[in-house]
Amino acid sequence: MRLFFAEIEIGGTSCVCRVFTFFFQRAKYYRPLRRSFIMPDLLVIKRCFLSCLLLLLQTSSSQQDEQSQLLLVSFDGFRWDYVNRVHTPNFHALMDEGVLVEQVENTYITKTYPNHYTLVTGLHAETHGIVANEMYDPIHNRSFSMEGPEVYDAWWWEEAVPLWVTNQKAGRKSGAAMWPGSDVAIGGTYPTHYLRYNASMPFETRVETLINWFSGPEAISFGVLYWEEPDESGHNLGPESPLMDLIIADIDKKLGFLRGKLQTAGLYDKVNLIVTSDHGMTQLSHDKIIELDTYVSRDLYTWVDKSPVVGILPKDGKLEEVYNSLKNANPNMVVYKKEEIPDHFHYRHNVRIMPLIIEVKEGWTVMQDRNGSFMLGNHGYDNSLPSMHPVFVARGPTFRRRYTKASMRSVDLYPLMCSILGLKPLPNNGSLSSVQDLLVNTSNPKPVVSPVPGEPSYAWAVGSVLGAALVIGFLFIFVQQVTQRQHLPLHQSDSEMTQPLL
Repeated sequence: MRLFFAEIEIGGTSCVCRVFTFFFQRAKYYRPLRRSFIMPDLLVIKRCFLSCLLLLLQTSSSQQDEQSQLLLVSFDGFRWDYVNRVHTPNFHALMDEGVLVEQVENTYITKTYPNHYTLVTGLHAETHGIVANEMYDPIHNRSFSMEGPEVYDAWWWEEAVPLWVTNQKAGRKSGAAMWPGSDVAIGGTYPTHYLRYNASMPFETRVETLINWFSGPEAISFGVLYWEEPDESGHNLGPESPLMDLIIADIDKKLGFLRGKLQTAGLYDKVNLIVTSDHGMTQLSHDKIIELDTYVSRDLYTWVDKSPVVGILPKDGKLEEVYNSLKNANPNMVVYKKEEIPDHFHYRHNVRIMPLIIEVKEGWTVMQDRNGSFMLGNHGYDNSLPSMHPVFVARGPTFRRRYTKASMRSVDLYPLMCSILGLKPLPNNGSLSSVQDLLVNTSNPKPVVSPVPGEPSYAWAVGSVLGAALVIGFLFIFVQQVTQRQHLPLHQSDSEMTQPLL
């Protein structure tokens, strides 16, 4: 009996039941003097049992309730310094209540799809495989465009595993509102709840949907939210345009709407909120255009992706000819052979990266000729440029208050989020130790054990039932034994009745 009741482990929670050990040990030697003496002890036993059972069930249930929740929000193209350009009370409220990272070095190339996938995988583009907004795979002779139907082909995404998949394999639930790649069955798995991409869906609708997912008994633990602005306006107006002030102020109001909905739902102090972006934006000029047709014939290569970093796929046998035509063609652009791309870009080891890469200087545009469309603002440049860096603010129960950090890398966000959620991170390019100072508790939480993939996690419920069944079963046996002893013959000798308790 001592072995069974010394410690009962239910749903990962140890519960000491020494009171039952005591009663079972004493039952062997107990000699009742009369029936009226037994009944109070039985009531005590029953009450102890009910109290312990209630404690076990509450502990198992609280394990689910105390599960950390995290919402990751991306305002596409929100540059780090926009928060100080106009009055942004909601961004500054998050800074006062949480943390601010002044400079976030995102991954190369600084475009939308590569960086959004980096945020949820912790991998550089060369590793997670989404190397650009427009791609070509020469091995499989397949092309990808963020505006084409192939964006829903999971094959392009499956060189990595996004955080919502890892979260669900651990028995948790996830929700995604328009995040790039979240409406794709990556590895055969969609987020528990998701919205298929629809640019016309208002921000407010996306927020209200996520709030519902974060609420109730089937609440998600991890959510992602994407909004297209201020990127779209930054391209059309240019980031230096005075009209951008209104766009930035509107983003702050949208953040205020999100904060208000979290407060109304009673989630504001429960959900950890991270607000960031994929990249910044820089101003362009019609006077800073490089026309590639001036230097090399289109018949010698295939153009992949768009300025400011363009992949060049030379025709068979034409690599050296194209390279020699371009390498010294213009002082405002640099041409790399794939194997010569600098190591710090982490942009070399993937077949989807073309044999030649053209990168222009900040503020410049490379086109085949001037007949193409022209934007007043753009991104995609060297990821060391401050103009390419995104905003980063966060608050919640696991974040410090009024804390400012000078810099971090976007790949570090993934291990940070895994730490908040209590998940074991998959191999990644990030470093938790580099960003752990953002958290209140700098110790590493014990990662959860993943259940069998595809099966719901009922371990805590099964443990509760089994534990309760054990307690009830042994208590029933004990009560039977005590009851039988109460019916001992009354002609027992006085000497036996007065034996001391051992």
